[in-house]
Amino acid sequence: MLVAGSGVTALAHSGAHQYIERATGAVRTEQLIADRAVGWLYSTAREHAPTLFKALTSRVATDLIAALNYSVSLRTPWIGVAHKLRKLGVNIEEMVAAPHASTSLREIFERQIRYWECRPLPEHSARVVSPCDARVLVGNSAGRQALLIKQKFFELAELFGAERKAQPFAGGDWAIFRLTPEKYHYNHVPVSGRVVDFYEVDGAFHSCNPSALISVASPYARNRRAVTIIDSDVVDGTGVGRVAMIEVVALMIGQVVQRYSEIGYSGARPLGRGMFIGRGAVKSLFRPGSSTVLLLFEKGRIKFDDDLLGNSRRTDVCSRFSVGFGAPLVETDVRVRSSIGVAIQPDGNADWGATEGTENEEIQRSTGECLGGGTEARFPRTGGFAANVSARRDGGDGGGLRAAIVTPTLALPRRGGWNSSLFT
Repeated sequence: MLVAGSGVTALAHSGAHQYIERATGAVRTEQLIADRAVGWLYSTAREHAPTLFKALTSRVATDLIAALNYSVSLRTPWIGVAHKLRKLGVNIEEMVAAPHASTSLREIFERQIRYWECRPLPEHSARVVSPCDARVLVGNSAGRQALLIKQKFFELAELFGAERKAQPFAGGDWAIFRLTPEKYHYNHVPVSGRVVDFYEVDGAFHSCNPSALISVASPYARNRRAVTIIDSDVVDGTGVGRVAMIEVVALMIGQVVQRYSEIGYSGARPLGRGMFIGRGAVKSLFRPGSSTVLLLFEKGRIKFDDDLLGNSRRTDVCSRFSVGFGAPLVETDVRVRSSIGVAIQPDGNADWGATEGTENEEIQRSTGECLGGGTEARFPRTGGFAANVSARRDGGDGGGLRAAIVTPTLALPRRGGWNSSLFT
């Protein structure tokens, strides 16, 4: 049963949705975009006009709404770039390209950031990292209530499109990352390992507004999605078993583009079976709107960070998920490449070397503002972009790529100056 104070109850009656900001621990109230329209669509229209509801959650409607919202020029007299960026809450100090170069909301939405400075990677390779800037829920299938919540969000066989592909993740842990429109919308690799499967599953384009997610049964298994399965129990892998990363499109998100890049955003290429991909590297891009990424793990192979688990159970935060499910279920706002958990070995023991230092130290290191202009960009060691892995693929000693990473001629842009030549 959900027990809450009078303040939280009043907020719940007002329809507010709150989350916890990981960097500060503060409780924030989310300003849900087009909330009334989404509420109407998933109540009145869905119940009384099913044909209209189906049309509005189709690919055609998603493309049209996205074009109207994101392709409008920012250079019209009545709307300025700086004003729109401030309104969206975009930190221009993080951007690779000069902010004034943006000519549409689509370009702002698809912006590249200096993540090597602003989103540093945890040093220990056994730490699993967030694939995106998002609000996350974590859980498992232990206990009746937890199982019911999981089944409400997704049914495994339907989510994967086949029972056989879903079987390794039965009874395992999961994390749901909900991206809101103002977020950085590149996805990054959560673990180092080898791609053993990649495919797409067709579907609709439902909203990822919390109210919509609660009203539709198994919403993530109904939307169009890209499924990537990574084996991290390989040489130089994270050692957390098989991990499924499922990128789910939504209303106004018509496409997820796979463009894996080992260094910065350069040399982008599509994913393929057998590829070794490095933890923290750029994987894909949502275009445009709000969207969701799911991570699924094999049973008993990850220990989620304590703060994420603790936050999810708080009763003093007004979450629409808590109200909808009748049990505490609160999101935490996390940054891409920050720690979300640590690998557990098949014998049931956590890689305790990855717990040296505190989670808070990792969080503080990965949630600070961009570093000053005189600070060197530092690349991850083993378990990051996997520089030494290229030696196994290419038959060399790996020194060439490692040297390329540290040579000044490949220095990446820093605060105070933009150089887009490496990122096209």
